Amino acid sequence: MQNMEQATTGNSSAASRHRSRIDAAARVSIIFLALVALVATLHFSKTILAPIMLAVVIGIMFGPIADRIEKFHIPASRSAAIVVLLFIILITIAIAVFAAPLSTWIDQLPRIWARLRFELASWQDNLDTISELQAQLRSVTGQKSGDTVVVDDSSTVQDAAILAPTIIGQIALFLASFYFFVAARHTLRRTILSLPVTRRTRWHMARVFREIENNVSDYLLAITIINIGMGLSVTLALWALGVPSPLLWGMLAAALNYVIFIGPAVTFAILLGVGLISSTSLWGMVTPALVFLGINFLEAQIVTPLVIGRRITLNPFIVFL
Repeated sequence: MQNMEQATTGNSSAASRHRSRIDAAARVSIIFLALVALVATLHFSKTILAPIMLAVVIGIMFGPIADRIEKFHIPASRSAAIVVLLFIILITIAIAVFAAPLSTWIDQLPRIWARLRFELASWQDNLDTISELQAQLRSVTGQKSGDTVVVDDSSTVQDAAILAPTIIGQIALFLASFYFFVAARHTLRRTILSLPVTRRTRWHMARVFREIENNVSDYLLAITIINIGMGLSVTLALWALGVPSPLLWGMLAAALNYVIFIGPAVTFAILLGVGLISSTSLWGMVTPALVFLGINFLEAQIVTPLVIGRRITLNPFIVFL
């Protein structure tokens, strides 16, 4: 009898462990499926979510300005409209400042392309040697020649016409989200804080709101100061090298530095083109781009981790990573 009870107890404990494993596997599977669904949703809705999230970030940055406007007894709806109008004016001024000098350099793109083709032609002997070496290697290994790449020469005007409605829609969505976020941010905060939670939880939520607003504003302010400093450094370095329009390239480097990775890469490519047209030696062609690369490396790996880590109380090593 006792043996039967022990066997029954052992079977029930084994069944319980088996059920626990099944429950754990089910929870892991549900979490995995939820993550996959979230990633898929974000991927397919990025056209809508991207301008909204950008509007929230810019709205947090301009929130203190709206607060100061509201101190003059101006309603939140009007202060939000003033902030949006101020943002549009700033963007318009930036476009106007860049448009005139950039148009001059855009007109020289055929000349830059011709110079690039000339330089590539001067290196043709080396390229032919490499091609012959590749052909010999293919003959030794028995590999066939590479596939032919066909370039689709589609119309740029047609592509622009197709993308124009999407771009206009994203701009309109951004401006609308920007306005409504700035106008209703206090109401949104009060609504969240009025949820049926404990007083301690409500206090923590209010503290999180304040820290997010302060940290984002401090971060964007610090990044703006760093980018201005980097733009001035690039301007002075290019002026010392005798590169034409150094102020333009410095301002462009500062503006593009807001776009992580892609912005500096675009600036590097632009300065390579400027070097092609403004110098006759190989070293003179690549020096402007290499100087910018050095300045950008110092900014990204030393200055930004130190400044950002100090302003938002993060370890500089974390910012570096």
